[in-house]
Amino acid sequence: MTVVAVDTTAAELGLCAGMPLAEAQALVKGLVIRPAEPEADGAALQRLAGWCLRYAPLASADAPDGIRLDVTGCAHLYGGEMRLLHDLVDRMNAQGITARAAVADTPGAAHAVARFGNEVVSLVPCGETKAALASLPIEALRLPPNIIDDLRLLGFGCVAQLGATPRAPLTRRFGPLIATRLDQALGAAFEPIVPVFPPELVQARLSFVEPLLTAEAFATMITKLTHMVCAEQEQREQGARRLDLLFERVDGAVQYLRIGTARPSRDARHLAQLLQGKLERVDPGPGVEAMRLVVPIAEPLTYVQTAASLAGGDQKETDVSALVDRLENRLGAARVWRAAPVESDIPERSVRRIPALAPPTRTSWPTDPPRPVRLLNPPQPVEAIALLPDQPPITFTWRRVRHRVRRADGPERMAGEWWMHADESGSIRDYFQVEDEEGRRFWLFRRGNGEDPATGDLQWFLHGFF
Repeated sequence: MTVVAVDTTAAELGLCAGMPLAEAQALVKGLVIRPAEPEADGAALQRLAGWCLRYAPLASADAPDGIRLDVTGCAHLYGGEMRLLHDLVDRMNAQGITARAAVADTPGAAHAVARFGNEVVSLVPCGETKAALASLPIEALRLPPNIIDDLRLLGFGCVAQLGATPRAPLTRRFGPLIATRLDQALGAAFEPIVPVFPPELVQARLSFVEPLLTAEAFATMITKLTHMVCAEQEQREQGARRLDLLFERVDGAVQYLRIGTARPSRDARHLAQLLQGKLERVDPGPGVEAMRLVVPIAEPLTYVQTAASLAGGDQKETDVSALVDRLENRLGAARVWRAAPVESDIPERSVRRIPALAPPTRTSWPTDPPRPVRLLNPPQPVEAIALLPDQPPITFTWRRVRHRVRRADGPERMAGEWWMHADESGSIRDYFQVEDEEGRRFWLFRRGNGEDPATGDLQWFLHGFF
């Protein structure tokens, strides 16, 4: 009878995993014990690995207490690798699971840094794997306890010492495992991730008698897979919000593509086009022997009545979701957005970015006086000549180019938002719409009312173009 795991209180009392149960009971009177359930723990780890598919299309359980994720090409969806790690650890903690996480070039290096590094969340920069592993103990290489004990007796304490030792004597004494673990950690040996897929996910898989190598063959298989997945989704009354396409290569490596949709969709043709548009990113290597399409995120999708009335009206709603999906998957979701108004008199604060298909906001755009179609943020200083206190500029110079004003309208006075920013108390801007001799129209403003120095320093700025 051996102690498998302890909680924080037991650890503070001197108990640890691997200790005989009789010794633990002798040290702590009234010790509360529970029988270990390895099979249940393994099943829970598999379910947790399936939950982690929200972060990457490749996730697998790393028994007895780890999970591997291949986040290549996915980190930007969460604002970078560090933000992804923090979000993952925070969500784990919210579920009562104490977690440590690391991103590295190889699964072996990430395993070592996550368990033996100094930080709860660690990021190993590309190309610095060897330096990151050098000071870690030899236990970080996932070696059996008997080999660890023998290496300790020989004086090995850290990975750098082991890596600097000739391989031949180590292999003769301990077998090839030490060299294999070193190569896996440093990237000299490939270590595949066998993905896990919860049974409740909608998915379809096609295997091939002969490996596929061409984009045309992949496109044909994608069409078949999307029809299979969409048929299953229709039965469940669901639509896909994210799809992962996995290419299982002959050499055991897995390539994958990920797409997202702005709205739930089960349009097989549309989804196939999104996936086919990313085929240039796939490296088939020696050939692809199977392809799998998985829907990790789906939402309810039922049939709804369109805008056309039952009496035979001709009204049609323009659905741009397909266009938004194509743009977001090609350019990135952060580059596809629309502008929404904000209740603010300060022009640079009166607009914000929202998702392209977000519902309309309650705030409406001002119609009078007119506003420029393009704002400069921040406004750029110009040199202007104007009569005080309220005359428009006669000329102004921007980027070393002098513009002579032919027509002007203004001023439109805007006061600072003193209730939000204390330093804007009493500040004033006077805006002018001006047109130069070549017909170009600009939006200029002067800080201050032209009379009271407390309202501004009389500096001129270019804020937009009509």
